[in-house]
Order: sequence, then C-alpha cells, then structure tokens
Amino acid sequence: MHKPAWFREGQVFVSYATTVGINKDGEDLFVVDAETGMRTGVIDDQIAGDVAALVDEFDTTETSRWVELDGLTDQLTAVPNYFDERPVREFVALMKSPEMQGFTSASIGDLVEDESLISMNGHGSPSADFRTGHVPYIKVSDIRAGQVNINPTNRVPDVVAERFWKGSGSGLEAYDLITPIRTSKNIGEFAVIMPGQERVVLTKEVLVLRAAESAPFDNFYLLWAMTLKAVRRQWDRVVFMQTNREDVGRRYREILIPVPPNREVADRASKAFRDYYLGTQRLREDLLSYLANDDKHYIFMSSAAAVEEADDEPEGDIA
Repeated sequence: MHKPAWFREGQVFVSYATTVGINKDGEDLFVVDAETGMRTGVIDDQIAGDVAALVDEFDTTETSRWVELDGLTDQLTAVPNYFDERPVREFVALMKSPEMQGFTSASIGDLVEDESLISMNGHGSPSADFRTGHVPYIKVSDIRAGQVNINPTNRVPDVVAERFWKGSGSGLEAYDLITPIRTSKNIGEFAVIMPGQERVVLTKEVLVLRAAESAPFDNFYLLWAMTLKAVRRQWDRVVFMQTNREDVGRRYREILIPVPPNREVADRASKAFRDYYLGTQRLREDLLSYLANDDKHYIFMSSAAAVEEADDEPEGDIA
C-alpha cells in the first residue's frame, strides 16, 4: 500500500482548527478585516491551512498535532478539540509566573478524590405542567454574570421539589458555585448561590462545587480560580457536541486549577471576590428587609421569599 511522505506509523494527524471555509448556512465563510469590519475576498479555511502545512512541509501548526493511535481507543476522545494543547500550555505558563509562586496545581477530579472539593449535579428537570408552586426551578439560562437569577414564573410545589431533592432539603449551601455542563454556551461560567437561594430545584444539566472544610481555600477562592482565563480556556477543550447540544460529561474533572499553599494565601488572592459577594449580600439583605415591611412592591430575589409567600396564602391553594 502506498504511504505518503508525511505518513507516520502508529500516529494520527489531528486538526482542531475552528473554520472550514463555510458558515452555518453552508455559504462561503470569508475572513473579516479587523480594522474595517468588512468581509475580504479570502476564504476562512483554517483546516485547509493545516492540511497544506502537513502535505507541503510535513509540519504541524498551532491548530494541529500528531496523536498516538493508542490514545484514540476511547470513542469520545476522537473529537479533535480534545487534543488542543494550547489551553494546558497557557495554564502551565500561568503557574510559572511570579505571582503564582508557592501555588501548586490539581485537577477538579483530584480535589474531589482527596475530599478537598465537593461536587454534585443538579436535581432534575420537572416538566412545565409541574411549575405551579413556590419553589424556584433554576434552568441553565438563569445562570448569568456570576449570579443565579430566579425566575418567579418557573416554580414548583414543595412536594415536587422534595421528590427531586430526594428529601426535605436541596443539599445546597450559601455561596456554592454552579455552572452549566450541558446544553449551554455558558458551560464553565460559574455563578454563586446567594444566601436565601438554597431552597431551589436545579436542572440536572448543571454542576455544583463547594470547598470542603478541610480544603486550604473557600468558595470565594474557588470562584477566583475558576474565573482565571487560563482555567476558563480549558473548558473549550472538554466541551463536546452531543445531539447538537454542548456537553461536558465528566470531563470537567480534567480541568486544572491553582491550589494555594494555605488558607491565608487563598484569602489574600480572592479578597476582591469575597468583598464583592459579601458586600452584595449585605445590600440584598437591606433591600429584602425594606420589601418585607412594604407591601407596595414585588421583587422576587430569593427562595426564602417563596416560603414566606406560601405561608401567607390560605391552606389548599398549593396544588
């Protein structure tokens, strides 16, 4: 059998370029001039560039590499972007920077295994006909800009919530971190469960993370670490498409984050995040206190408000 000059025994050439010369409508995809914002006459086909480099120069590019054939035994890891080394290289460069002196690194999976980190998935996804109660149901679209935005039109009865919780409580705690892990462009973007928001039903398509008491860091440090660009970039590598929906599966456990040498260093690094969320909570409490003593306004800000609202209604009104 003829083997081209660029062929390598036992290896596979993988391109994880992001463009192939056509757009989502099947039309030509052109390079856009960054200064003018106008299309040029050049077709944007990065994969063609990778193939040309391979065939003409026997070389790889920033968006291509050789992979050992033995490493492709898992069908899932045959997805090209999984082999993009750039995010890990960026993280390694960050860890070598002077400001990270004294820090080590670990994957989310490693931290879960050594019980420094607690992880859990969402409760489930009640269908629309169950959304007639007082317990907020949180969808992936409600997780935006570091906040969990409760939608008062999406609430389920207590009995339905407890069925999804598998008990009388949600298992959530104040300042837990939450991110979509499926069906969302926001995969890897974290928000914070604020005090008063613990009594919610989370869609099954989310991940909840919490620093354990034994960890050398708290949730605010965890948020600081998860929002580092060199950490956030790693999610691009592990998010695959599944039935036309983005999906990360359990590959989130491969995400590497910095680990501080002690709690003092962690608190110092994450001070701005802690100040922001604790300060925000003080303002929330002031506003909620005002609203509790004023019946002229209605703003739904916490799941605790749903409990008070339910208690105020006559018996028999909850289905």
